[in-house]
Amino acid sequence: MQITLEHLKKTYESKKSGEENKTSFITAVNDISLKIPENKIFGIIGKSGAGKSSLVRLISLLETPDEGAVYYGQRRVDNLKKDELILQRRKIGMIFQNFNLFSSRTAGKNIAYPLEICGTPKAQIAEKVKKMLALVGLSDRENAPISTLSGGQKQRVAIARALATEPDILFCDEATSALDPQTTRSILDLIRQIQKQMNLTVVMITHQMEVVRDACELVAVIENGKIVEQGTVKEIFSNPKTPTTKEFLKNLKPSDEKNVVRWSDDGGTYNLHFIGDTTGKPIMSQIAKNFDINFNIRAAGVEKIVEGEVGTMVVDFSGNDDEIKKAIAYLEENGVRVSSITTEEN
Repeated sequence: MQITLEHLKKTYESKKSGEENKTSFITAVNDISLKIPENKIFGIIGKSGAGKSSLVRLISLLETPDEGAVYYGQRRVDNLKKDELILQRRKIGMIFQNFNLFSSRTAGKNIAYPLEICGTPKAQIAEKVKKMLALVGLSDRENAPISTLSGGQKQRVAIARALATEPDILFCDEATSALDPQTTRSILDLIRQIQKQMNLTVVMITHQMEVVRDACELVAVIENGKIVEQGTVKEIFSNPKTPTTKEFLKNLKPSDEKNVVRWSDDGGTYNLHFIGDTTGKPIMSQIAKNFDINFNIRAAGVEKIVEGEVGTMVVDFSGNDDEIKKAIAYLEENGVRVSSITTEEN
């Protein structure tokens, strides 16, 4: 189901500690318009306080915007009456960073909960619970207390519970932030698999560019309550336009350290990122011919994004500063993103 946002705005009242009579207002979502295509995994990335969690609360109908409108398909949903709103929310699944599971219930009983709320017959609940556990790879953990599950298993239970009512849309609010990298990858793989299997529209809220790279097809970057950049993941990786996006990409960690081979622990002044077709082109040999410089490759590798490949190279350039600048400009003109490692570390 396509989601359309039209000029959303949300302001919150804020009182400063010790200043009872002083009230300020924070605009968490400031005139955001956005189209999220159906049957895609769409990422919304921003730093802490950028407004991304406030935005997802509006999109998922947990809060009402002060201004603007939210559409699911052709239907406006932000102004529904209470009974209609309840029914619409049942078509939405949500998973969170802290899992939000009932510690007093087993894994199976947690999955059963939303079905019980909907008044589903017990026999159907039992059947659906087994189906959902199989879907997330936990068929043998139905009667396991939540306290006995690992973080990854808890998130799998949370995913199964979110999908038990067969929603049209799945929201993931920092769903992997509390997990280690290996578990994060397995959860993202699971979400991608389920999205294809169930034809879901998935909206992933995150502050981690690794999540965008490993799971999303499209992404919007939010800062100070506004969308500052959006496009396909490939477009954003190959040609980031805003300082916020560039900073996220500078801090991006390899998807698999095994894919990036480092044969020298010394040196390495620049990171080069090759996107798509540039990954296989002999660009480095070309700059050696065109410019009076030398380069020394310290590390290199190729990693995957949803839409293709990203090549990474750590290099040193030596020679005249003007020639180095010309070489870097040539690389960027030919689709290679160049960033200073010294800048990244500061």
